[in-house]
Amino acid sequence: MRIQLTLLISSLLFASTAIAQEKWTLQRAVQHALDNNISVKQADIQARLSALNYETSKLSRIPTLGVSVGGGINSGRSINPTTNLYETDQLFYSSFNLQTGVTLFNFFSIKNNIEGNKLESEAARKNFEMVQNDVSLNVATAYLLVLNAMAQERAVRLSVELTKENLENTRKRVAAGDLPELNVAELETQLATDSTNLINAQATVFSNLLQLKAILNLDPSTPFEIAEPSVEDIPVLSLAELEPEYVFSVAVNRMPQQMADSLRIEAARRFVKSARGQMLPSLSVSGGLGSQYSSIQQYLASPPIFTGNYIPSGAKVNVNNVEYEVLTPEYIQGPLTPFRNSFGKQFGDNFRQSLGLTLSIPIFNQGQIKAGVRRAEMNVESLELTRQQDLLTLKQNIYTAYNDARSAIQRLNSSRKGVETAEKAYYYAQKRYERGLLSTIDLITNQNNLNRARIEYITAQMDYVFRLKLLEFYKGEGITL
Repeated sequence: MRIQLTLLISSLLFASTAIAQEKWTLQRAVQHALDNNISVKQADIQARLSALNYETSKLSRIPTLGVSVGGGINSGRSINPTTNLYETDQLFYSSFNLQTGVTLFNFFSIKNNIEGNKLESEAARKNFEMVQNDVSLNVATAYLLVLNAMAQERAVRLSVELTKENLENTRKRVAAGDLPELNVAELETQLATDSTNLINAQATVFSNLLQLKAILNLDPSTPFEIAEPSVEDIPVLSLAELEPEYVFSVAVNRMPQQMADSLRIEAARRFVKSARGQMLPSLSVSGGLGSQYSSIQQYLASPPIFTGNYIPSGAKVNVNNVEYEVLTPEYIQGPLTPFRNSFGKQFGDNFRQSLGLTLSIPIFNQGQIKAGVRRAEMNVESLELTRQQDLLTLKQNIYTAYNDARSAIQRLNSSRKGVETAEKAYYYAQKRYERGLLSTIDLITNQNNLNRARIEYITAQMDYVFRLKLLEFYKGEGITL
């Protein structure tokens, strides 16, 4: 049992150590940035808002439908809503109305507006992808800067070790009387210089790590260690596969920025058509149902009652040249009988329906519709200029990246040759120094030359990889290490 417990604890400790030491690859860093970067989240919200606007605009094609129900109590002299007569009584009233309407034809203004919103939604999604690409590129740049700083730190640390080794050998030879004390002092001075350079290199690594954490939205105190792939093992396309004109022709159809520009222009053209449609007549149909109820007392009149008298009617008749007045029976109104209609019956008696067609013809509206059309047309012109500018910028960036990559290859080859030469020179200088044929200052000079050549080679390697990766990025290949 004790052995099993020990094995369990050991496995847990090993697992926790492995988790704690898990290193960040570029892919993990990029994914973390895409999941947590604020700019990416804001672009995603804008894309979803644009999609919601499109979905809402699609509903403008279907009929509207609304229901209203009201009720209240009136006291004193007020209008009876069921008779439209003034009554001096307290009453409870209620009403119910259902309305519907739909535009039958408006010269495709609604259709073009919907299509425009659809294209705007697609453009917003491409803009979201563009922001993702920008963040990925920023992460890759910061990641490569960290790798470069770490490689330079190793080079400086190697220089410190070489100086320590030379200092140790020199001290032995000074103790044996082969060399003067001055040699030790000179190497100690060089060791102090190399140590300072190492501290500066470590500070650069720490600073670059902080910048990378900031891009990733990580707390500065978070333990963070990146994976260090061998530069020689990083896959890159050859420069012949990344000719600027070819890369540009591919980028125009793949880069989200250019795709978003094209979608926005097409959407703006749809909005122009929609605005022009508003200048023409539109036909719509509407309908409604409704009824009312009033609780006020109503009266039903009794049949008229004959009084037994006859009264002149105003008409006359001529008989044998004698005019006689025509009499008519006299009636009086019978008494009024009060009654109350039930809620359901009164609602049925007051039930009404309506159906209508409306033809709207814009004649004069202070130039607002024409201004809207002109504004939409100018927006198309502005977006076309923006696309032209973005294309010029893209082409300039691709050509710049290509020229930088070509220069980086030349610097890489030159710095590789420089390292080989510096290593050979230092090897011979060290041999001469060990035999007392070279001064300490000359040895230090050769060592510094070697260290500088190594750092230049490391920088050239990273720059070469970054420039080629940048061209791959414009080609739509993404950035991977």
